[in-house]
Amino acid sequence: MREERAIKELRRGSETALAWLIDIYTPYVSAIIRQIVGKAMPPSDVEEITADVFVALWNRASTLRTASVKSWLGTVARNTALNRLRTQTHDLPLEEDILLLPDTDTPEGQVEKQERTQAVREAVLAMEVPDREIFLRHYYYGQSVNTIANEMGLSVSNIKIRLMRGREKLRGRLTEGGCRECK
Repeated sequence: MREERAIKELRRGSETALAWLIDIYTPYVSAIIRQIVGKAMPPSDVEEITADVFVALWNRASTLRTASVKSWLGTVARNTALNRLRTQTHDLPLEEDILLLPDTDTPEGQVEKQERTQAVREAVLAMEVPDREIFLRHYYYGQSVNTIANEMGLSVSNIKIRLMRGREKLRGRLTEGGCRECK
């Protein structure tokens, strides 16, 4: 099959044409993605990003120009890899030193653990409403920054800034409250 024919068939919804393009361009797309993500992501993520690029090809087949498929795939691969890398580096979990509690089996240790848990709960509940909701969605319910931004109608960067400020406020409030492990 020739590329020009594959694109025409892809526009008509041919899965065979998509498979042919995947066979031809997977090494090229994967190489671009590996070059961008380096060792920051496991090979399974590279495969997932590669698959995302070909899903985009399928979804955008009607807008493709025959002569530019390779460059289009390269651009989409680069942008998808960069976006994934950005999300990975910014979707960091709550700093472990805030909530890392020692394993306690003694009655005194259990009381201290309950007091720390209560202090964290009160500090989170003392946050302003939108910040508290963002904080809980991300750290308690495990929602991604992108999901929170979409559902709350805010920008991704706004969510990231609010999470960073929320962590700082939480740490400050816990430190003021005498939490020795929170410093």
